[in-house]
Amino acid sequence: MITFSCKNISEEELMRCSFSLNKTEYKLLVFMLRYNKAIAVSQISKCMKLERTTIQKAIKNLLKKNLVTRVQKNLPRGGYVFLYWPNKKDEIKNKMKEITYKWYKSVEEAIDGL
Repeated sequence: MITFSCKNISEEELMRCSFSLNKTEYKLLVFMLRYNKAIAVSQISKCMKLERTTIQKAIKNLLKKNLVTRVQKNLPRGGYVFLYWPNKKDEIKNKMKEITYKWYKSVEEAIDGL
């Protein structure tokens, strides 16, 4: 928990705010970081007990934000499946640090402008 003057900010809020994640995207990212292996949408859907379409939408947004990676796996009898895994935890942490540092600098400039 981080305290900022009159508000306590949880780790969840910090991550969600840093990357503009909704609750589902946040929970999915945390799940994937803990799972830490390539996984298909269908498997995620079963494990998280969420609709496949909900997972697909959340994955799409996490891909846009460069928080997860996707690879196509060709199946032996034809067809393919996409597998997803989170980017390295350190990469995500560094992105959060960059974002919060930019926020800090903008706050500092606003204070200096008073």
